Amino acid sequence: VQLQASGGGLVQTGGSLRLSCAGAGRTFSTYTVAWFRQAPGREREFVGAIRRREGVPRYAESKKGRFMISINNAENTMYLQMTSLKPEDTAVYYCAATPSTPIVSNLGNPRVYDYWGQGTLVTVSS
Repeated sequence: VQLQASGGGLVQTGGSLRLSCAGAGRTFSTYTVAWFRQAPGREREFVGAIRRREGVPRYAESKKGRFMISINNAENTMYLQMTSLKPEDTAVYYCAATPSTPIVSNLGNPRVYDYWGQGTLVTVSS
């Protein structure tokens, strides 16, 4: 599957933003899909994921409450809705996918994902 992330931009602290990840190829329901982010000088960080054929979003503990992942199967697009944004949310956000079903505890491991979008930059100004 080919992934195309979009929707990044500049937003003020406290604002909201919705990122999109469009998939070309097989439908998202046959993949485990995820969002990661990477800030300058830092490692790639897990945001959340939806395991294939499960439909239930799972989030990194620190992301619960302000981030919401959803999938529009008709459009084969995954979304990341972000609210109450903070300057520390500034990062390049990536979507990823794998045809496998990782165990829940391994969803945050970037190595389990086979396909990655190009990333979209989110900048939160203070």
